[in-house]
Amino acid sequence: MKKATILVVDDDQDLLTATRILLRPNVKEVIVEHNPERLINILEKNPVDIVMLDMNYKSAINTGNEGLFWLSKIKSQFPKVNVVMITAYGAVDLAVKSLKQGASDFIVKPWQNEQLINTLTGIYQESRPNQKEKIAVNTRDQHGIIGNSPIMEDLQYKLDKVAPTEANILILGENGTGKDLIANAIHQRSLRSKESFVKVDVGSLTETLFESELFGYKKGAFTDAREDRKGRFENADAGTLFLDEIGNISLQQQAKLLSVLQNRAVVPLGSSQAIPVDIRLISATNVPLKVLADESRFRKDLIYRINTLEIQVPPLRERGEDIPLLADHFLKFYSAKYHKNIAGFESDAVNKLKGYHFPGNVRELQYSIERAVIMSDQQSIRADDILFSPIEQQMEEKPLIADFSSHNLEEMERKAIKSAIDRYNGNISKAAKELGLTRAALYRRLEKYNL
Repeated sequence: MKKATILVVDDDQDLLTATRILLRPNVKEVIVEHNPERLINILEKNPVDIVMLDMNYKSAINTGNEGLFWLSKIKSQFPKVNVVMITAYGAVDLAVKSLKQGASDFIVKPWQNEQLINTLTGIYQESRPNQKEKIAVNTRDQHGIIGNSPIMEDLQYKLDKVAPTEANILILGENGTGKDLIANAIHQRSLRSKESFVKVDVGSLTETLFESELFGYKKGAFTDAREDRKGRFENADAGTLFLDEIGNISLQQQAKLLSVLQNRAVVPLGSSQAIPVDIRLISATNVPLKVLADESRFRKDLIYRINTLEIQVPPLRERGEDIPLLADHFLKFYSAKYHKNIAGFESDAVNKLKGYHFPGNVRELQYSIERAVIMSDQQSIRADDILFSPIEQQMEEKPLIADFSSHNLEEMERKAIKSAIDRYNGNISKAAKELGLTRAALYRRLEKYNL
């Protein structure tokens, strides 16, 4: 984005100052403005590439829709200017509406700095197709999916087949393989690509938050419900809803989700009125399908609902020929991010990457390359610059399931749970995270196995 000009419009002076400091090293020029009534005049006088526009101001419009008003002004007079909406968490439904009215994206404050940079970089590159840098030579890169290996070509073929349908998709794969990337690619290739793509990590939602986050609530439904709020199902209406880590939700949550999928309608907390929703559902889990089929863990009728078609994302160790392509992609990205002039990899570095089995998959490769770029003072990455994740190595040295003489699933699960509890000295939160369970699900299993 070294040639980009960014205009930030927000009535929070602290936010303007912080954003200008963050963006200044990455772009050509940052213009900040606290009064949205001046933004049209600024756009007339400056060749702005991206406008970061707040959703709400202390102005006479006073409806909560100020951002949408100014968005329409920008798009009517400067249709080629990209607009990124700035919104608070409680106004995500308005931000989703802004996408349908021409916004390129939205970002929720407070944001992660890296997330903001990545969002702006992607939008800027998409708007300047003739100046985009090639990420990797001879790489098939569709919606961020990189790889030439036969197994990835087969995956791309399946995506091309299933994406245009309305079928619900279940994405299976180990942690770090890029299941969220696959979900987004399906949406981008679908007939709903112009509509919203809403992601929810349902595995991290507590029992109390599950309904309010997914189905919404009415004002007064509970103590902190000060206004009506749409849930993620309504936000995804006419688009795609991606439920990540679905294998970790409790049986009670599964029953509530199944009811909504069967009825194609949600009932917000505090309301008795059903609201129809039209969504295409994509789900993902790192839990193998044969484990999900255990009805003590997952409802079979829900599996059939979410799994019209399934996509298996291969681990990186099964697509070793793609490692140099992925490494080159991450090298270019992090070299630009950290302002390093690193041309490529030495042969010993490539051999080191190819010889490693990457238990953490693409995510581990990404972090390894990022660390190498940060630490390198040379014009190319050497083998000594590459360090693999000590977290993954420790997990391998202390396997979750050490030695099972029995192949009985319940006995294996019991031993795995006991091993995790012992390893973390009874810390339920840490044990549940390692096992890929919610705390509530782990408590149920502790009671089941009398541990």
